[in-house]
Amino acid sequence: MGATTRDIAARTQPESMAAMWRIRLGLWWRSLKESWVLFAENPIGLIGLGLLLFFAIMAIAHPILMNTVWERRIYDPVLGYDPMVAFHPAAPSARHLLGTDSLGRDVLSQLMHSTSSEFALGMVAAVTTVTIGTFIGAVSAYFGGIIDVIFMRLADLVIMIPTIPLLIVLGAMFDLNLVSLGLVLGLLSGFGGVTVIIKSQALAVNVKPYIEAARVAGGSDLHIIFRHIIPNLMPLSFLYMMFTATGAIFSEAVLSVFGLLNIRMSWGLMIHTTQSSGYLLDFQRWWLVFPAGLAITLLCSAFYLVGRAMDEVVNPRLRRR
Repeated sequence: MGATTRDIAARTQPESMAAMWRIRLGLWWRSLKESWVLFAENPIGLIGLGLLLFFAIMAIAHPILMNTVWERRIYDPVLGYDPMVAFHPAAPSARHLLGTDSLGRDVLSQLMHSTSSEFALGMVAAVTTVTIGTFIGAVSAYFGGIIDVIFMRLADLVIMIPTIPLLIVLGAMFDLNLVSLGLVLGLLSGFGGVTVIIKSQALAVNVKPYIEAARVAGGSDLHIIFRHIIPNLMPLSFLYMMFTATGAIFSEAVLSVFGLLNIRMSWGLMIHTTQSSGYLLDFQRWWLVFPAGLAITLLCSAFYLVGRAMDEVVNPRLRRR
């Protein structure tokens, strides 16, 4: 009888686990659909999402064009040169839709090639920020005491440091690339203002009845933090991912204009090349600076608009009834 009972339990346990995961997946999908309905009601969110989709298509299309349509020796964003054009920079034409820069490189190819780098920079900075800020905010709210004091005073110190001047100094002292810049920006944001905001939300979660029930049931501190507190902070954390990506793209543009980053091509570097060639204020050659400047503005605006729309989804006070 004992062996039979164990056999039945062994067979029913996988079934119960599968049923539990189906329930969780159903609840997650239901919550996702409700959040999308709220997000779709906000026009600025749809505009931002459309802009992000547009830039994503640009990033995907560039390697396809390079391998199928464009000649690499002419349209390579870094080493390309068109010998058929007599003078560079050349105005937009059927051969070069956005013209060429002072070095004879196709501006449209540079613009499309840089899109994936800008996305990667924003994501590295955003993920680093959210990982650090969410963990520290949850730990500070849960333990309090000296741990909270140390992390909050560190956050106050980071908030007081001006970001752009600090990045200029770091760029002059060290060989920064897009990955290292994203990590630096993520550390500054993660240990700074994002931690303070997420900690305030974690304090509200920490007093919920299910947190006390988890303690009474014998749950460890790490179990409570990772299974109960942090999952409830993720919507707010995702919101700040959007805002951090905007700041990272803007910071890269500033540092690239000053020539302080070790990168092959970016929108900021396109503006830096225009400045170095003496065409920055030459409005007759608008294609040298206007496309890159507009791309920076639109991508930063896209992340910001999506973040604002997400705020109405994750913030109960702004959620539409």
